[in-house]
Formats: sequence, structure tokens, C-alpha cells
Amino acid sequence: GLIKAIREGEEMSRAEFARQLGVSQSHLTDIEEQRKAVSPERAAKFAKVLGYSAEQFVKLALQAEIDRAGLKLRVEVQAA
Repeated sequence: GLIKAIREGEEMSRAEFARQLGVSQSHLTDIEEQRKAVSPERAAKFAKVLGYSAEQFVKLALQAEIDRAGLKLRVEVQAA
């Protein structure tokens, strides 16, 4: 997923990246392996910490929830 791609692009270890995001290394592994979902709130926090668009991260988090539910819908997110 996106989080793993960013970490690998930055050439950071999971331990370093987890510290930067404020999560445990095991939690980061679960996120990267898609065993745990990222809430929209946490997605926005991750985006801010990493210097990325909150809208994009929140969109991906919401889309993952929609996809897991088996709904054939696409999410659009705009800043309010």
C-alpha cells in the first residue's frame, strides 16, 4: 500500500517509520500487510506527519473500508 511505498521510498526501517508515525512497529507491519485498517482520522495524521495531502490519504482509507465491505462504490474527498 501507500504507507509501505512511502517508507521504502524513504529507505527507512519499519522501526524508524513507526516512530515517525507514532505507532508501534507491529502496528505498522499490520497496516503495511493490510491486516489492520487505517481510520480516516489516523490517515489525516499520517499525511500531516509525512507532508502529504490529507485528502488523498483519507480517500484511500475510506476506499479501503468501502472495498472491504464489498460495495461497488468509489470515494471522492474534497477539502471543506
